[in-house]
Amino acid sequence: MSVDLYYTPMSSPCRAVLLTAEAIGITLNLIEINLFEGEHLKPEFEQLNPQKTVPFLVDGDYKLSESRAIMSYLVDQYGKNIRLNPQTPAGRALVNHRLHFDIGTLYRGMKNYYYPVVFRGANYNPEYYKVLEGAFDVLNKFLNGQDYVAGRNLTIADLALAATVSTSEVFGFEVEKYVNVAKWMERIKSSAPGYRKANGEGLEIMKKLADNAKK
Repeated sequence: MSVDLYYTPMSSPCRAVLLTAEAIGITLNLIEINLFEGEHLKPEFEQLNPQKTVPFLVDGDYKLSESRAIMSYLVDQYGKNIRLNPQTPAGRALVNHRLHFDIGTLYRGMKNYYYPVVFRGANYNPEYYKVLEGAFDVLNKFLNGQDYVAGRNLTIADLALAATVSTSEVFGFEVEKYVNVAKWMERIKSSAPGYRKANGEGLEIMKKLADNAKK
C-alpha cells in the first residue's frame, strides 16, 4: 500500500518526516504542495486536511497532520528499530518531551525570529533573538554528557530538532557558540540515514531564500 506525504521540501517539519522515512527505510509517495502559490488553500486539499498544513500523511484510510505525530506513527507502524521511538513509558515520555520542546520552544523561536524577515521582508526583532538564544541554551544543557537528545540512541526527537537546528544554521544563527549542540549536529549529519537527501536538498532552497532576503 502506498503511503502519501503531502509536503514542501524547504519546510523544516517536512524534512523531519523525510529523515524519519530514511531512518526506517520506507519509501513515501511524495506529493509537493507549493505554499507560495497557495496550493494548500485549495478546496480539494482542505477537504483532505482541514488544517491546510504540510506535512500531511495519507496511509490508506488513515490521515494525519503535524510532523511529530507523523514521525511517531511511521516508526510505530513501519519501523523495526524500536530505539527510534522507545516503547518504555519513561523512554517514550522523554522523546515526547523533546518533541514538544522542539515545536513549542526551539522551532517556535527560530520561526518567530527568522520567518518574518525571510518571507515578509520585516526587520529582525532583537527580543525574539534573545528567546531563540535561550532555547539553544536549553538544548545545549539537554546534551550535557550524552550523544543524543533523549539518551544514548538516535530517536525521532533528534531528527525533529536537527531539522530545526540546521534551518537555523542556514539562516545564519551561530550554532557553534553552543558546543554540545554543534557536536551533536555533526553527529546527526554523519549518523542519520539519508541525511543529505532528506534534509540537505530542502535546506539549499531555504538558504537561497535567506540569501535573497539579505540583499
